[in-house]
This record gives sequence, C-alpha cells and structure tokens, in this order.
Amino acid sequence: QVQLVESGGELVQVGASLRLSCAASRSSISGYTMGWYRQAPGQEREWVATITAGGKTMYPDSMKDRFTIRRDDAKNTLYLQMNSLKHEDAAVYYCRADSYWGQGTQVTVSS
Repeated sequence: QVQLVESGGELVQVGASLRLSCAASRSSISGYTMGWYRQAPGQEREWVATITAGGKTMYPDSMKDRFTIRRDDAKNTLYLQMNSLKHEDAAVYYCRADSYWGQGTQVTVSS
C-alpha cells in the first residue's frame, strides 16, 4: 500500500510555470508506474502524464509540449512541471500509483 500526498498547487497567472509534487509514504514508488491526472469542475478526470518505473514518459498530445513528469525514487516523490499555463489548465491535480490516488492539489489560473 502506498499513500500519496500532492502539493504545490496555487493561484498563478496565465503564462506562469508551476511545479507540483506528490510525496509517497508507506511504500516505495520505485516499482510503480506513476501518473498525473486532473479534474476541472463539471468535467471528467483527465489523464495528464505517465512515467514508468523505468523512466519512460508519456503524455497526451495536447500537453506534451508544456508539461514534464519526473520521478525521484530516492526521495519517493513524483513531480509535474507545468509551463505556459492556460486558463484551461485550472483543475484539481491528482497523482496515481497503480490503484492508489492522492487527495489532489488545486491549480487556479487567472488573467
């Protein structure tokens, strides 16, 4: 079992950058494929990025130019670097390891 806690979400302006973190506890993340997802109000949860245990990264085409997923297994932490943020990036961002989810961190983007 792994416990995940996201952080780093905040109110930023359009065009800003933000880095989210997902700290894991109770178990090492080293063997897990990890992912970031997001959910805006009234919308379904959306896949943002995935990184395998071996470090292979995958993104939807709409996000691959602005978002970067990274893992630091020594720190048991997953990261999401987001650049050139847009209004439509505003959402609650969740990290995932297999069937385990964090509680989410809110990203708000203002003009």
